[in-house]
Amino acid sequence: MTLACPRLPHWCAATLLLIAAACGGNDASNDTRGTAEPAVSAVPATPETRAGRDPSPRPDMAGGRPRVVALGDSLTAGLGLKPEAAYPALLQRRLDEEGVQYEVVNAGVSGDTSAGGLSRLDWALDGDVRVLIVALGGNDALRGLPVEQLRRNLSTIIERAQTRQIEVLLAGMEAPPNFGQSYTVSFHEAYADLARQYDVAFVPFLLERVAGIASLNQRDGIHPTAEGARIVADNVWRALRPMLQ
Repeated sequence: MTLACPRLPHWCAATLLLIAAACGGNDASNDTRGTAEPAVSAVPATPETRAGRDPSPRPDMAGGRPRVVALGDSLTAGLGLKPEAAYPALLQRRLDEEGVQYEVVNAGVSGDTSAGGLSRLDWALDGDVRVLIVALGGNDALRGLPVEQLRRNLSTIIERAQTRQIEVLLAGMEAPPNFGQSYTVSFHEAYADLARQYDVAFVPFLLERVAGIASLNQRDGIHPTAEGARIVADNVWRALRPMLQ
């Protein structure tokens, strides 16, 4: 039976059911809904310390150009892809082709929740950052973490960036139906509410035109292929390009 999704985009039911299946469904042993994450460390984590990743995919942090920082999870880090195929690298290529002198920093860490992104925000905003792309929340949804916790974390990230006069581009995410329709709808609405509240650029769904399409996703059904990542880059580019004029 297909779940009804009032006030959600037309693709939501098929897409979210696919995501839920890829993640093993609603296993009670992994059900952490309503459980807040532990307090984050006072020391901002980095991709190297949090995930043991090779730091080589990260662009040179010593460059003199103003920066666009993409703060996200595995969708931003480019899990399963070559570094140059992740959407931040594709954004960099477009900027270079147009002669726009910005450096795109991939601050994506696989497995990060919104709390994880917040914990390393100071590291991510190091240097001359002009734009912050916030693409977090997918792992909050898969763990069923409270929507209000997501709102607080994203609000704090946006507020800290705006205090530094950094423009924010917020990318939305969707929750699988495992935790009920009320949770799914509340999660969906949180991003639009924050975009309105803080008057920031907004991509309603980072995986628009990618989620639920088998040919555009890796075998896990969640992470885009190289072609899918190009579409994700298109989604972000439409909102980002006017911010850099």
